[in-house]
Amino acid sequence: MLKAGILGGGQLGRMLLQAAANYPVETYLMENDSNAPAAHLCHHFTKGDICNYNDVYNFGKGLDAITIEIESVNEDALEKLQSEGVKVYPSPSALRIIKNKIRQKEFYTALQIPTSSFIVTKNIAELNEQAAFIPAVHKIAEGGYDGRGVQVIREKNDISKGFDAPAVLEKMVNIHKEISQIVAINDKGEVALYPPVDMVFDPDLNLLDYQISPAEIPEKTKWKIEAIALAIAKGLKSAGIFAVELFIDRNGEVFVNETAPRVHNSGHHTIEANYSSQFDMLWRVILGYPLGNTAAILPAAIINLLGEQGFDGEAYYEGLKEVLQMDNVFVHLYGKKMTKPGRKMGHVTVMSRDKVDLIHTAHKVKHLLKIKTG
Repeated sequence: MLKAGILGGGQLGRMLLQAAANYPVETYLMENDSNAPAAHLCHHFTKGDICNYNDVYNFGKGLDAITIEIESVNEDALEKLQSEGVKVYPSPSALRIIKNKIRQKEFYTALQIPTSSFIVTKNIAELNEQAAFIPAVHKIAEGGYDGRGVQVIREKNDISKGFDAPAVLEKMVNIHKEISQIVAINDKGEVALYPPVDMVFDPDLNLLDYQISPAEIPEKTKWKIEAIALAIAKGLKSAGIFAVELFIDRNGEVFVNETAPRVHNSGHHTIEANYSSQFDMLWRVILGYPLGNTAAILPAAIINLLGEQGFDGEAYYEGLKEVLQMDNVFVHLYGKKMTKPGRKMGHVTVMSRDKVDLIHTAHKVKHLLKIKTG
């Protein structure tokens, strides 16, 4: 029985643990909140700080393997564990590149992977000198997550909204589509690609609103996306699951936005809609099993369930019964007791052979199911 640890106890950890039930794995989880969504699903729970060196090292030293559900972990401790024989997914070296937006952009440039042009700014004073580069997007180098740490700068007056810390100023792309390409790679270097998905973002919250899978894109564009994702996964020299987020501009050119070195929101539909889910796939990688079948069973849409504006307190799911009565609709609630505006509380997967029906049902779910307070 493999002893495997997960750093972080949010919804991604929860879904990883749900998939782990199918495999010979004894699961360990560390999180600073004993009521976190994943806390009650593991075999062994440790209360601790995933950013603290001693906590991470002490948690991992008796394990066979360790993985993450969020980038903000202590990679120095993971490096030490790796040197002592614990398998780490993704590798600490890949994590170092990914978790810092400056290093991540420099990595793409070094591998000649197409990405929007950028300038590194150390503070707000340096940002003020880059008025000629606007319109652009300012991304804080470390600590940004789920829309936080990203500021759109459309004109000079917006510069004051930027970050007074090391950051990347990226030239704004005239976006036609936002695509996510999830790729799995094992310790032998074998890879499996999921069908790319079309992501639609909430412009106010900068969070994934809903998505359609597979994405409707020309075959040549799909080839470009797959080639880029494979170059990134191989360039990081790490086994694991990687979600490569890309832009397709109005001219059909493809640019990498960023990469997540873990299971990802844009792959949640794979639980029902693909033969091997992204969570199942990560366990296959960790256990050294053959990679799973990534093919889609049916086209799918994901609707993120976010806390409604103006509601802060104990969650109440308005419209839940109506949605649960719908055909080919799968509701995932993350077990978070308290809601607040924009908080991820769950997701719904819709499946249909007919794209018009798929989008219609997705919009129906979005308007029916609201997270408010009781």
